[in-house]
Amino acid sequence: MSQGQRSTRSGKRGGNITFFDLDHTLLSGDSDVLWCDFLIAQGLLDAAGFGAQNADMDARYRAGTVGLDEFANFYVGTLAGRSPQDWEPLRQRFLHDVIVPRIPPSALALVQQHQAAGDLVVMTTATNRFITELTAAHIGIGHLIATEPVLANGVFSGRTTGTLNMREGKVARLHAWLQDRAQSLDQFHSSAYSDSINDLPLLSAVQRPVAVDPDARLRAQAVQRGWQILELKR
Repeated sequence: MSQGQRSTRSGKRGGNITFFDLDHTLLSGDSDVLWCDFLIAQGLLDAAGFGAQNADMDARYRAGTVGLDEFANFYVGTLAGRSPQDWEPLRQRFLHDVIVPRIPPSALALVQQHQAAGDLVVMTTATNRFITELTAAHIGIGHLIATEPVLANGVFSGRTTGTLNMREGKVARLHAWLQDRAQSLDQFHSSAYSDSINDLPLLSAVQRPVAVDPDARLRAQAVQRGWQILELKR
């Protein structure tokens, strides 16, 4: 056990912890929407029917009006009926062809800056773990908190389990994650980066909130509260 871990477990400051949202923060786009577009392009989803549903779900997410279960199960439902092994070739192609070109160098540099400073860096995303874990690994983030899909008899059921990692759920999940490590948020100097009004609870929970290319509602909140606004993708 490192000295930093001993200090944290004894109740002293554990250094810095930084939480990064993924979609529209480190990624120029939304992983769920891009995954659906990718599956449509592969002929695995109907372009007319599902494409319209995908656009509607994305619009209501951005507005902060979509229901949590509706949102999570809609996108996890695209995995239903296949095993992780069945999906793996497509998941790898999705990462390399769709996701990697949409990760700005400025986003990678920001993550690396926090890592070089010794921060504990965590990606926290409403998108499910199966879709995002390769992205986190590519960016070089070893800790991922994500919505969890259910496997039943080795295949995805199309449902989720546990607290959805979205809105207030992101705060609940980060506290649970830290508790599993015998740590607590108040033992760190904490920062969080996000673009979305959906992450207002996460940004409000940390000492240093940063709004990244924020949507209009989050920008207004950031201005009102005196939070830093970062134009990362310009």
